[in-house]
Amino acid sequence: MIDKQRVIELTQEWLNGKEYFLVDVAISKDDKITVEIDHADGVWIEDCADLSRHIEAGLSRDTEDYELEVGSAGLGQPFKVLQQYIIHIGKEVEVLTKAGKKLKGVLKAANEQEFVIGVTKKEKVEGSKHPQLVEEEIHSAYDEVKYTKYIINFK
Repeated sequence: MIDKQRVIELTQEWLNGKEYFLVDVAISKDDKITVEIDHADGVWIEDCADLSRHIEAGLSRDTEDYELEVGSAGLGQPFKVLQQYIIHIGKEVEVLTKAGKKLKGVLKAANEQEFVIGVTKKEKVEGSKHPQLVEEEIHSAYDEVKYTKYIINFK
């Protein structure tokens, strides 16, 4: 069985000094290693290939037979680490709460404890005949949501 911690160490070693960050490392029962990285400006295929070579150099094919896949955390996929929230501040996201409520809004802030999204909704404002668009800031702890993901907008 491939040592997951060893793969994480090798990945962190390669990431050192780069603006990339580790999103996830998964190892299946049949020794398929999947490494996901991300970057504020996207992930370059050349860097994935370079990281793959670095990991392969640190593992021994003589002792373990494995398949290695290195790639970016997919666009539109749920966020897995705080850094993904941080690089998407100011962008539109979709949140599904554990209570089953789906929210769409702009990611305003994120820290270790919570994140904040600004949700625009129509509300009757006193003195106005018609509902007005009002932004409400919603604070959520990470354990209160099933997922948060970036909304791909083609406008």
